[in-house]
Amino acid sequence: MTYQLDLTKITEKVLYPLGEKFSGSSPDGRRIGFTNYYMTVDGKPFFGVSGEMHFCRVSPDQWEDAVVKMKCGGVNILSTYVFWNVHEEEEGVFRFDGCRDLRGFLEICEKHQMMVIMRIGPFDHGEMRNGGLPDWLYGKPYDVRENDPGFLAAVRRFFRALHRQMDGHYFSQGGCIVGTQIENEYQHSCAPWEMTAGVSNEWITSGHSGLDYMLALKKIMAEEGIATPFYTATAWGGAVTPVEEALPLWGGYAYQPWLFYSKPGIHPATPEYIYRDNHNSAVTKEYNFEPAYDPESRPYACCEMMGGMICSYKYRFQLDMRAIDALANTKLGSGCNLLGYYMYKGGTTPTGQRAPYLNEGQIPKRSYDYQAAIGEFGQIRESYGRLRAIHSFCQLFSGFFEQTKAVLPEHLKALQPEDLEPLRFSVRVKGSSGFLFVNNFQDHMNMRDRHGDEVRLTLPKKEIVFRFDIAAGENAILPFGIDLGGVMLDWATAQPLAHEGNTWFFLAPEGMASVYCIDGEEFRATAGECFTVGGQVIMTLSRKDSLGFWAYEGNAYLCDHPLLWDGKHLKVELESGSAEVLKWSDAAKGFKPMARIESGLAPMAASWKQVGTGRYALSAPAGVLRGHKQALLRVKYRGDIGHAFAGNELISDNFCNGAAWDIRVDCYADMLEKQPLVLYLTPIKKNVTVDASAMAGLQERADTEAAELLEAEWVQVDDFTVREEEK
Repeated sequence: MTYQLDLTKITEKVLYPLGEKFSGSSPDGRRIGFTNYYMTVDGKPFFGVSGEMHFCRVSPDQWEDAVVKMKCGGVNILSTYVFWNVHEEEEGVFRFDGCRDLRGFLEICEKHQMMVIMRIGPFDHGEMRNGGLPDWLYGKPYDVRENDPGFLAAVRRFFRALHRQMDGHYFSQGGCIVGTQIENEYQHSCAPWEMTAGVSNEWITSGHSGLDYMLALKKIMAEEGIATPFYTATAWGGAVTPVEEALPLWGGYAYQPWLFYSKPGIHPATPEYIYRDNHNSAVTKEYNFEPAYDPESRPYACCEMMGGMICSYKYRFQLDMRAIDALANTKLGSGCNLLGYYMYKGGTTPTGQRAPYLNEGQIPKRSYDYQAAIGEFGQIRESYGRLRAIHSFCQLFSGFFEQTKAVLPEHLKALQPEDLEPLRFSVRVKGSSGFLFVNNFQDHMNMRDRHGDEVRLTLPKKEIVFRFDIAAGENAILPFGIDLGGVMLDWATAQPLAHEGNTWFFLAPEGMASVYCIDGEEFRATAGECFTVGGQVIMTLSRKDSLGFWAYEGNAYLCDHPLLWDGKHLKVELESGSAEVLKWSDAAKGFKPMARIESGLAPMAASWKQVGTGRYALSAPAGVLRGHKQALLRVKYRGDIGHAFAGNELISDNFCNGAAWDIRVDCYADMLEKQPLVLYLTPIKKNVTVDASAMAGLQERADTEAAELLEAEWVQVDDFTVREEEK
């Protein structure tokens, strides 16, 4: 089918700085700021990629590994919630030890030059108990999340304690903290009140004090020394957003477990994968985007795009990893100039002293893996590589891309998520240059392979015609009018990936033939091929190979395993077998073998003994728990919920969705070398009833129960330094 888009009358964006309330300087003269369209660093456009990681949900010995993996994935801003109940569970008693060591975490971020946005609440949510508010607040003679002097005094004390940890790490002091979030989803969202049994309709208040409350919080932050170049506020759902004082941030989730907190059901398809015009003063209402300000007066920026999703008790699923980069593609094609993922790195919620389990009751008590790009224990997932390709594209064209304008075809305005036939596309353009965004993914629906689509773009001096096929579930960013080192790329049905030296790397989206029109001449390339034109080398990678494409310090590599650069060493992470690292040489030699790593590692089948109904004892073989980066127990089971105990401590739990369940065990070596790890699998039940006796006794009855341990293996993980082999 043929689609037409007229780009001859596109007006240039009117750009202006947002002023001193959205900017700041470091002692060495670096400056961060914002225009009404994008973030700036030292006065130049900067494409921010923010990834959420909760430091308190990650073991301190994994902080550096997590930050390195985020940076290698293209994240340049780390955002983190600071949960009040994690640090002041008992009134007036603050904890900043172990996984609560905020200062220690910030030191690691600074070591790796990672900018940080602090999301300090006081209300966060993050599926934390009471949304992160300590239980003791509810014994006080005031309402939470309101402009009550008593509550604000407690908030001030909390902020003061946080400042003591953050002092010395602010951007103005040469540190990594560049932003602070004020509250979260105020007057829009709340959280279950976990003092109840979890089955009532009692929830934390979403607040009623309006803009005055948000401004009061910012004032307290400033008075207590929490001063950052910019502040942020979540803006979706009608949340109160002080746009004159804080940057409004947006998001979007296509998998929404909260729909099923009260009862199970069938998840509807969402409009998240339809391009919208979200930086246009003439368009003030779109799905999940209804700003209470002129859209063009602030950048379209995100902090909570779905970077994964957690299973809730009544909604179990295995996340389609293609959903994550398809959402990033859709946001970019809708005008987004700052991507922000929640979550990018999963974790494990620490236990408390008063309330042992600090997650809210609808999700696992300990696990917060979130099916994120980087899992609970650092596992690299397919979404990591797919997102890295998006982030590499954004950095490749940063400086130009932020200034392009989103233009959408008319048929998208009435398109519903169930309408699978029309092509979903948009364009971002400046002058005669830009990018065609195409998305063929829709959550909770089965898209079809598309064949023979044609998009005609009418530019001021010529017409460009894209003809392509694209596989179901795939997305693509196709360039036009781009200067490649002195040769003009008129258009290409391949996605730009990276530029090293005189070589331009592209990926071939699944189902799409790679054709390049350069200075009016067409070149066809299959995945794995390269050609040279005008002294520039064009290398095409398959989508699969792009997942293992890494570029550091002017070099490009291929490796099917995590290949990480920590600033000093190139390392590959392995849990079994071997890894071959290929390094780009030149057009004649292509990717050449650089090193082969033999790990000497192999998963070891675990033996177990059934010790009760759904209970299994597993003893670790000698030496399996020590001497490695980490050790995991990988489990597959049939049942409802899995619980793993080391001694009397619940170390991990899992809502069964059919995927493998990883449990970190090396940090419990002292205990597990003396006694077995115990798995308790609660069963899936059918036709459940609860009988009540006259004495208020309750007894559950079920027609059938099923819980069974199917597989278990011990897995060891190590890093291996890559050294180029002598030839």
